[in-house]
Amino acid sequence: MASLLGLVLPLMGLVAALFTRGVNGTFYAQPWQMAHATFYGDETASETMGGACGYGNLFQNGYGTATAALSSVLFNNGYACGECFQIKCYGSPNCYKGYPFTKITATNLCPPNWSQDSNNGGWCNPPRQHFDMSKPAFMQIANWKAGIVPVMYRRVPCAKAGGLKFRFEGNGYWLLVYVMNVSGAGDIASMSVKGSKTQWIKMSHNWGASYQAFATLGGQSLSFMVTSYTTHETVTAYNVAPANWQTGMTYSSSVNFN
Repeated sequence: MASLLGLVLPLMGLVAALFTRGVNGTFYAQPWQMAHATFYGDETASETMGGACGYGNLFQNGYGTATAALSSVLFNNGYACGECFQIKCYGSPNCYKGYPFTKITATNLCPPNWSQDSNNGGWCNPPRQHFDMSKPAFMQIANWKAGIVPVMYRRVPCAKAGGLKFRFEGNGYWLLVYVMNVSGAGDIASMSVKGSKTQWIKMSHNWGASYQAFATLGGQSLSFMVTSYTTHETVTAYNVAPANWQTGMTYSSSVNFN
């Protein structure tokens, strides 16, 4: 029996992994799960701008109002930034008929509120799985007057037009890069940078969707190697930024994930 379990359990893990990312690294939709959802801000979604993932102006950077902040359990210390979800209201009289779903991108953290009970205001307290959606996104699935509704959700592939985008901050001795417009699984596990005068340099995770390198990279054209957190697929974007790159600028590549 022990030997049989030793064979079955690894096979089960392999099947689960293949279901998630396929045999070629392509990310596939995952099973539906239960959670709850609230909303923050108003119909303009102006209060959702910025956020813990560091995407800045969500309108300018292609995310729009189809966004949500995740409870810390789902946020996963920022490694969930950029992941895409389908969400539908379920089991509440406030759900719209037909149970329509909306698709959102994770752009922010909904922090715990330890002064409130997890079932009465502390909706994002661990171990709750919770989505604090933009109001426009919430209004696609339920009556906003409900405040909070039970939902079903699942991870789905992110369909982003164009290649990866890299926003630069820092200085000539410390490069901080925010990675945006990530397709496929949407998330990032690790990054490396290569200057035209250096070898590949491993970057460390700062927070959210940002990675940093403590190196003198000014005056060099820069390339990036990016690995997905979920699928482990790696893509390389060569010569993304010219030698006269500047902080505060966003540079686009021609590559993206499956």
